[in-house]
Amino acid sequence: MLFVKPFDNLNKFLFSLPELAHAGRLPATADTMLLTGSYPPLYDRDMSSASWFAAYVTAYVERDVRQLLKIQELETFQRFVRLCAGRTGQLLNLSSLATECGITHNTSKAWISVLEASYLVFLLRPHHANFNKRLVKMPKLYFYDAGLVSWLLGIRTPEQIETHPLRGNIFETFIISELTKSQFNQGERPPFSFWRDSNGNEIDLIVEQSAGLMPIEIKSGKTLTRDSFVGLEKWCALAADKAMRPSLIYGGSEAYERKEVRVVGWQQSGELLNKT
Repeated sequence: MLFVKPFDNLNKFLFSLPELAHAGRLPATADTMLLTGSYPPLYDRDMSSASWFAAYVTAYVERDVRQLLKIQELETFQRFVRLCAGRTGQLLNLSSLATECGITHNTSKAWISVLEASYLVFLLRPHHANFNKRLVKMPKLYFYDAGLVSWLLGIRTPEQIETHPLRGNIFETFIISELTKSQFNQGERPPFSFWRDSNGNEIDLIVEQSAGLMPIEIKSGKTLTRDSFVGLEKWCALAADKAMRPSLIYGGSEAYERKEVRVVGWQQSGELLNKT
């Protein structure tokens, strides 16, 4: 069955960045990477990503979904999947998703479970440490593959993705998926969460380790400004001695240190947690 594999075997049906780099198949730009994604057939077959994703989604919906939940309204489910793609990297509001798709809240919840069970999407839970702040309680929705998200959103060229309003969300999806794969490749389940208070202050990823909490910010731009580091600085001040060395992953290629922040380009993001 497509997608339905043991969770620890995620690396067996999605290439990681180090694997693509080792094989000499790593795309030259982040935009091409976001468009292509990480499914192996896109790198060992002579076919366009758009054609492959179209066939893949059709096979998934027409075969796997029928087996998983016996969904009769396949067109409505396909629309649901596309609506989910438009919400990748965002807080999951099941009621809003249900209303826009024309289904019940319970159906929306069940269909999200189907997407999780078939390893199209995963939910990132909010971190529990409030540091005297009110925190959001909803999880964030992510797809495992950014290329699939791009296809579902109708993006077909690197030029389109470069100016797409959801490019930041797609890039964040890509990076968090890469970090997830890196953990599975080490035989670990990702100790990941995000932190966001009621005022909108947020850290994209919190990695819980024995020595403390490692904050990671993700920026899709090719260059960084002073403002790119403000969120990390505020969170580290709140977390105090619980904060470990912060990292920032961005859409550029250089790796360097800025004050106490480790800055890593997108190509090296899959190895970031191997160096902690």
